[in-house]
Amino acid sequence: MSHPIENTPSGRGTLFVVAAPSGAGKSSLVNAVLAREPGIALSISYTSRAPRPGERHAQHYHFVSKEEFERMIAAGDFFEYALVHGDYKGTARQSVEPQLAAGKDVLLEIDWQGARQVRAKIPEAVSVFILPPSREALETRMRNRGQDSEAVIAQRLAAAREEMSHAPEFDYWIVNEHFDTAANELRSIFIAHRLRREAQARRHAGLYAGLLAGG
Repeated sequence: MSHPIENTPSGRGTLFVVAAPSGAGKSSLVNAVLAREPGIALSISYTSRAPRPGERHAQHYHFVSKEEFERMIAAGDFFEYALVHGDYKGTARQSVEPQLAAGKDVLLEIDWQGARQVRAKIPEAVSVFILPPSREALETRMRNRGQDSEAVIAQRLAAAREEMSHAPEFDYWIVNEHFDTAANELRSIFIAHRLRREAQARRHAGLYAGLLAGG
């Protein structure tokens, strides 16, 4: 039986960024991993688009009007934001900066534009791009949603090609062909990063000093 790796608040937290084209299964993977990793806080993005069937305010997104989103932009309230498919999406500063400063790991589900802004501000952020196993699989997943017209699906497939062209900007790639495998791979990235020497030295400074002490 596996257990979550405890993230002791010592030093600054790690910012994880996960991006993918629409239909690649990003949200399902992230939710599955976070269910086993309660030490990582998921930042809920803001969006100016209307909720889709089954989406809830403050659970899937913070849904606001375009005017309210633009007011927040002008006020400097966003850590990152982008115009995606004609709608704004963004991450509020309050959702990220205080938690990182307190030593909490934070995960952002954003697109490549937002990821680029994040890397400019926090170069040490760990970024992951989720790829579909094929273009056919991506199209099938979009159609299985049953929410979009043929014209919208064609538009989203074209946008997906553009989004996937930015995958080389990310640290890690995961191909979401078999869900359980992809979820384990994503969790492994989180765990491995926590076990890096710099992070472990901060968490276990007293242990390490004691192990080296004479006596």
